[in-house]
Amino acid sequence: MPVIELKIPNLGESISSVTFSKWLKPDGSMVTLDEPLCEIETEKANQELSADSAGKLVWVAKEGEDLPVGALFAKIDTEASGAVASSTPAPADEVPAARETASTANYATGTPSPAAAKILSEANIPASNVAGTGRDGRITKEDAVKASTSTQAPAQTQTPAAPTTASSPAPTPSVAYSRVDRKEKMSRMRRTIAKRLVSAKNNTAMLTTFNEVDMSGVMALREKYQDAFVKKYGIKLGFMSIFAKACAKALMEMPDVNAAIDGEDIVYHDYADISIAISTPTGLVVPPIRNVESMNFAEFELKVKELSAKARDGKLSLDEMTGGTFTITNGGVFGSLMSTPIINEPQSAILGMHAIKDRPVVVDGEIKIRPMMYLALSYDHRIIDGSTSVTFLVRVKNLIEDPTSLLLDI
Repeated sequence: MPVIELKIPNLGESISSVTFSKWLKPDGSMVTLDEPLCEIETEKANQELSADSAGKLVWVAKEGEDLPVGALFAKIDTEASGAVASSTPAPADEVPAARETASTANYATGTPSPAAAKILSEANIPASNVAGTGRDGRITKEDAVKASTSTQAPAQTQTPAAPTTASSPAPTPSVAYSRVDRKEKMSRMRRTIAKRLVSAKNNTAMLTTFNEVDMSGVMALREKYQDAFVKKYGIKLGFMSIFAKACAKALMEMPDVNAAIDGEDIVYHDYADISIAISTPTGLVVPPIRNVESMNFAEFELKVKELSAKARDGKLSLDEMTGGTFTITNGGVFGSLMSTPIINEPQSAILGMHAIKDRPVVVDGEIKIRPMMYLALSYDHRIIDGSTSVTFLVRVKNLIEDPTSLLLDI
């Protein structure tokens, strides 16, 4: 078969179309079997598509185009590969240079990863000025950070410019009161986030209940055992694992909060798969951590670290993005004092953590300064009663304020 057609593969039941992000190989270039040709963007993750055969690549799809699953995006002329192999050999003095080029450069050479591209763009550094240390010369995130740091350092240490003299040209005045508008197409992930948020607002009876938690006990626990924890497990004990374990325990005690509506049925889960909101350059993702009720703190922290790294590098798989029975989001890392998080459908509840602030509170009849955090629980009132939501949040609050009871599972 001289020409092979390449089509968008089936990437999962919930994915019916993709956005064609960019080509990794030029139109008309020679490709080898399994060589990455392009990147596509789904509503959950980015993915590379590879060549099914060696030959000459013929573009069909355009960058930024939305394509349904099964759509043709490229063709490969397999006969062109044989034609090149049988062409006239290059002159003897050109052979070494050709071999050197073939062995040291390919499609990845000088191409930044998505995370690296964002860093270089923000620093106004051309990719051609950065040497890639990744596989096949690809520019990694670390290369971009190093290049950005090296260009900023001289700018901070350079000698101040001499005062402008009469003979010096006048500086160009900056443009004030700009009226420039820019229109950029929303990424598929951002479009999906928008649809899901609007759907959650329109299709659920969502309410939010609030409480506050004294973080003194947790902070004392971390301060006392942090060094020993790091020494044994190689990772720090964070607030997220403690909140996740408290939520998992409360979810097992109150199955309505851990359930979901499916038509006219209610699906109860006898496990706690807790989705953790992670901010990435392309948007918010909520990969679930499965069976949190059976994990210890170190296992949870290590899993969070793994998923966070994958999310920020755009390497989360579809399976890692699917599922979840409850969600935790921590706006406190950005300074949020209080918010009303939106339910992550088809889940029925989401817990919002916020910034820790020293506030005066009454303890045993005395006013004391304590590190306090506001908690918000948004829930679907169709399945979770008000009393259940309040009881759940109070249970989480009590477990956090007395972490010994959480460790002893009482």
